[in-house]
Amino acid sequence: ILLLGALRKSESTISSSSSSSSSNILCSAFTVKFETQKFVEEELSNITMPEMKGKEGRFQYTITDVKITELNLTHADLQFIPDVGLLFDVQNSSISLSFNRQILYWFFYDTGNINASAEDVNINTALNLIRDDEGRLKINNISCDAKINKMKAKFSGTVKRAFTDRSVFLSVSQICPALNHAALVHVNSMLETIPVRSEVDQFIGIDYSLIDDPVVTSRSLDMHFRGMFFALSHQNHTLVNYAVDPVIREYDRMVYLALSEFFFDSGMFAYYTAGIFQMDIVNEKMPKDLEMLLRTTYFGAIMMLNPALVDAPLSLQLAVNSPPKTSIKTSGATVVMTAIVKVMVLPPGQPPVQLSSMTMETKFNAKVSMKGKRLSVHADLRRFKIFSNQSALESLALIPLQAPLKTMLQISVVPLINNWTKRGVRIPLADGMDFIEEVVEYHNGFIVIGANLHFSKGLREMIKNTPHTIVPPARPWTHTYNAKF
Repeated sequence: ILLLGALRKSESTISSSSSSSSSNILCSAFTVKFETQKFVEEELSNITMPEMKGKEGRFQYTITDVKITELNLTHADLQFIPDVGLLFDVQNSSISLSFNRQILYWFFYDTGNINASAEDVNINTALNLIRDDEGRLKINNISCDAKINKMKAKFSGTVKRAFTDRSVFLSVSQICPALNHAALVHVNSMLETIPVRSEVDQFIGIDYSLIDDPVVTSRSLDMHFRGMFFALSHQNHTLVNYAVDPVIREYDRMVYLALSEFFFDSGMFAYYTAGIFQMDIVNEKMPKDLEMLLRTTYFGAIMMLNPALVDAPLSLQLAVNSPPKTSIKTSGATVVMTAIVKVMVLPPGQPPVQLSSMTMETKFNAKVSMKGKRLSVHADLRRFKIFSNQSALESLALIPLQAPLKTMLQISVVPLINNWTKRGVRIPLADGMDFIEEVVEYHNGFIVIGANLHFSKGLREMIKNTPHTIVPPARPWTHTYNAKF
């Protein structure tokens, strides 16, 4: 998630584009590389080593208080390696460190401080990403190759050459273990704090778990999330996915989020399962002109039932009778909803009496937007139709009710739906990272949202308060050191 598709762009776009938006994209990509480089520098700068002792023949040494005084990762790059993972590559860099020495060689005993430096430092670190048992992104393995071609050490004494070979080599050899610990412990601990199954509101939740391991290509990191809503009261009652799989072909922005029709249908299904799509419009909720029109329309039916009910309150009971269905085309997204509307008379102290039952068919335009970490939907009523469930003659009599019922929906029901959706759904992104410059594109069967990443916190700041648990690697990490003096 730290690098969530952060380099998803073509080289031709990087080299040839000169628009302001492309400049922002390049700047954002540079920010990801810079934050990653800064994180690595901070991890290496905080390397700590226990006291080291050794003996080879008549040569004995002790090394204490190792400190890195300067680290310069001048040429760092972040790349996607197909079938491997993410590669952080450092070339032609330098590192300076200091430590205390105690040396005994034959009869010569030497102590003091050493300032050492290594030039032409090359660090090649690859991270393999997987889906864990809970469907969360996890660093499974890290391979590290560190090479140092030039070393220098400044101190006075009689055994400079022999000790330099050992002490500087042992100190720099901590680079790979430090990066290994940073990835498998610190970063994995932060990834564990990102929820893959969480509540949206008091009615529904969402499942963001990965359905398979991430796929790394030469241009992108692709992750397939479940993206399914569920009713909190019936968490195992879910919708079957028959939607087309989204396809992402764009590379102009850093991150692309593709949402199929199933994503929205499962949300509607979850609300429907939770019993939210029901409403009783009565008393102060009933518009006065609509109430008067209902009384006029059903005056004869009321008189035939009981003339004493003429002045009794009326109500409209709306209940969606099937899960709403989403349709996404290049022209936009629509939601079709069908409900049963019952006209009821409410005599005081007596059971309600049904005057009529009708079917209401509605179609809404749905506008999808994303801001920061939240995805939201705004609905507008596009089409409205009612017809009687009892007779064709009554359907003709309902024609005068079309306009006032549509107005009532626009005033009462649509704002209620938008009130549920305006808070939005949080996208599973770590605290300290946000989406910016969002663009929404509609395709046949799915929506693609492109965005760049903004860091409000450094990577180290994001994880510094995360409780760390040692996570053993699935396979042993490897390291290679090649030092020339």
